[in-house]
Amino acid sequence: MTSVGAHAVGLGLRRGWYEFAQSLRSAQDQGFYLFTGLVALGYLVLNRDDRVAGTGLLEPTVTLPSLLGAFVVFGAVVGPGYALAMAREDGTLLRYKTAPHGLLAYFTGQLVTQALAVVPQLLVLLVPSFLLFDVMAGGADGWLTLAWVLALGLLATLPIGMIIGALVPSTQRMGTWGMLPILVLTGISGILFPVQELWGWVQVVAQAFPTYWIGLGMRSAFLPDAAAALEIGGSWRTAQTVLVLSAWAVVGALLTPIVLRRMARRQSGSQVERARQAAVQWIR
Repeated sequence: MTSVGAHAVGLGLRRGWYEFAQSLRSAQDQGFYLFTGLVALGYLVLNRDDRVAGTGLLEPTVTLPSLLGAFVVFGAVVGPGYALAMAREDGTLLRYKTAPHGLLAYFTGQLVTQALAVVPQLLVLLVPSFLLFDVMAGGADGWLTLAWVLALGLLATLPIGMIIGALVPSTQRMGTWGMLPILVLTGISGILFPVQELWGWVQVVAQAFPTYWIGLGMRSAFLPDAAAALEIGGSWRTAQTVLVLSAWAVVGALLTPIVLRRMARRQSGSQVERARQAAVQWIR
């Protein structure tokens, strides 16, 4: 990497941290973090006395790690998708495009901002859950597992969000292109009920995407070893989790720059104006 490129990455890292710090001061962002965390916490509280069939584990103990996995996927895909789509429409990308390695600085900053933005969502749910429920049976090893699952999960899913943001026609379409597929995948990936209860072909589809493996990895961090009997194959399949998430991360790292470069080449002032007019018509 040239000195100019390294400088652009450095600017992006600082910009990403600055935007994350600003979001922590934003009442809207704080409200979002609290709302999503409290809704999930409410579900756990309402089911706090229910036990998972065939085990001695309470429902919150089993469901909490899966919900954390869902938060990671949702935040890492929908967040950068919306941000990139909005940057195309309001001219932000066009301004960065005119600076040497400006797009590299922008994309670096967005990756940092969106990765860090997942953390408050997790903490809003995780901290009160530790006070209310019996979680993290894995001890120190569990925390280590949580760390690498979170890191690999973000590397596997952030490129997906960037690609969706580059391809989606407008921010108004992000619900269909981004949120809806994630909600469907979450529903079939064993987050709120065992994936084994679904048809065999649905299980195969679920295991092809990162959502299932992030949830599985989170459960392996929080739950006792005996709980692995509830999973497909009766084990945590740690090696497979690493391989699948790593494969998604590698493919994303290779594919995302290609998609983003093609998107940037198409970016023009007239395109920004058309997007602005479309947004005005949509609001009306």
